[in-house]
Amino acid sequence: MPSSPTPISQAAEIQRHSATQAPRNIGELFWVFNHLTLLGVGGVLPFAQRILVEDKRWLRTDEFVEMLSLGQVLPGPNLINLALMVGQHFFGWRGAVVALSGMLAAPLVLIFVVALAYSGFAHTPLVAHALQGMSAVVAGLVIAMAVKLFPAIQARRSNWLWAALAFCGVGLLRINLLWVLLVLGPLAVGLTWWRLRRS
Repeated sequence: MPSSPTPISQAAEIQRHSATQAPRNIGELFWVFNHLTLLGVGGVLPFAQRILVEDKRWLRTDEFVEMLSLGQVLPGPNLINLALMVGQHFFGWRGAVVALSGMLAAPLVLIFVVALAYSGFAHTPLVAHALQGMSAVVAGLVIAMAVKLFPAIQARRSNWLWAALAFCGVGLLRINLLWVLLVLGPLAVGLTWWRLRRS
């Protein structure tokens, strides 16, 4: 007679299969990503985590971390890569195109307006101080997102090693992020593949 699952294993199974919702239609996918770009002035990823995982519940935290990690390794902006993956996940290639269009529609208009305004007021002290304040806010948002994603990486001790190596390489040694990814990325993937084969 098989043994009954423990409360811990039941909780893990429930979390692994926690219900997520899908976009009602492809139009909702467009407007959510369009809204997302308008929210994230200076840094969109914290808003992406809150909207896609907490508000819309389209992705679980572990799914968001996986897509974000892959998006950082691939060429191009992280959020563009994330939008393409989320769109493809729900609606195939059409979803990828629509999510990308939602990401770019409003910024294309706004960037022209902001560029024209900035060219005329760039040397104004008020504008310079405002930009300095915004950079501090963006740094705080990124730290807050990292704290929220913390439970997704604390399960394995090896995750701490990769995080520490990446921090030392980029934050302390000032090595270019591309070189850090080219070295640590294949190593992490290779060791994970080897561990999965052994188990």
